[in-house]
Amino acid sequence: MKCLYYLTTTLESTDKIAKDLQQVGIKDWFIHVLSKDEAGLQKDKIHSSNYLERLDILRYAALGGVAGVLAGILAAVTVNATSIFGSGLPNIAYIAVIGFFTMFGIWEGGITGIATENKKISLFHKEIDAGKYLILIYVKKASEDLVKKIMQESHQEAKLVAVDPNFYNPFIGLKKI
Repeated sequence: MKCLYYLTTTLESTDKIAKDLQQVGIKDWFIHVLSKDEAGLQKDKIHSSNYLERLDILRYAALGGVAGVLAGILAAVTVNATSIFGSGLPNIAYIAVIGFFTMFGIWEGGITGIATENKKISLFHKEIDAGKYLILIYVKKASEDLVKKIMQESHQEAKLVAVDPNFYNPFIGLKKI
């Protein structure tokens, strides 16, 4: 599934785009909008973006998990080498130490991600702050050409600004068109 990013300047245009896409079979669930005008989106019953789209939770949680595993392995090796808790600890104790550090890393990374704007969405930060609407349309490969055709023919005011073949892969960057 790909994510097509379109920018438009008005709520009316955003509403028309959502309705036109729904008429050709793109379900409402696959159309999300990022905007400063959350009240307007809610009033017109347009899906606003979710936390995974706006915040960098996934990327930071994964990075925290990797850091936690490494710290846990280092802690387990240190406990084993120093025999601080005695010699002959069962393997489950070392697994528990690694697990604890891993979970702590994921938690800490997630907290950091909550405080950080999604790196893909941050490319459009200025436009969103200026009052524009960033429309994310999730399409299957079979529907991609249809969506692009509708947008090109019926909604020239909306500009295709990016195509992301891997939206939920937080480690792959995005480039503007």
